[in-house]
Amino acid sequence: MPAPYILTSSILSADFACLGDQISQAEQAGIDWIHIDVMDGQFVPNITMGPFIVETCRRITRLPLDVHLMIETPERMYADFAHAGASLLYTHIETSPHIYRSIQHIHEVGCKAGIVLNPGTPAVAIEAVLPIVDVVLVMTVNPGYSGQQYLPGMLNKISQIRRALDEVNPRAMIAVDGGINAETLPPTLQAGAQIFIAATAIYKHPLGIAAGIQELRTRLPV
Repeated sequence: MPAPYILTSSILSADFACLGDQISQAEQAGIDWIHIDVMDGQFVPNITMGPFIVETCRRITRLPLDVHLMIETPERMYADFAHAGASLLYTHIETSPHIYRSIQHIHEVGCKAGIVLNPGTPAVAIEAVLPIVDVVLVMTVNPGYSGQQYLPGMLNKISQIRRALDEVNPRAMIAVDGGINAETLPPTLQAGAQIFIAATAIYKHPLGIAAGIQELRTRLPV
């Protein structure tokens, strides 16, 4: 994994009429990864993208693609998304009852493995798989839509997970997703996050994509 801090732009807020151009703008502005939100209308109240979008993004850029699976029975799709070009697959603890097997499966298809917790899920729920994950993603909004209000109550959870990872898997990183902007990034950074997923703050920035990325980048240590 790149270190120490990663900015990844969620294309959920991009203009799909010119998706290639928007991803290229983000890449030229120095974004580290491209984030793809996959929703099925069942686990979360929205329907978005599938493997074909991942394949499209892979043709547009060689940047790592981190793919967030907000879907029921995600294990059916790990291989499909890996084949499409995903670099990292996030799976939710809430949809993966056999989570140890799920993390192993993601590694077997050639991707880095991330485990995700919704705001209402306690940190202890993922304790068993902390030694084998690459990333823990703490949702700082309820998943489903971009542009939601950040939940500051998640900071304690981030800190708790960072302490636990430092004991059993210090190389693993913590990601945050939901309402991340120039104001909310610093407290999540202080709590222990290293990967920052932003959508509206980048693709809807009033001064453009490059300005949005630069504004976030200035909030990170040099």
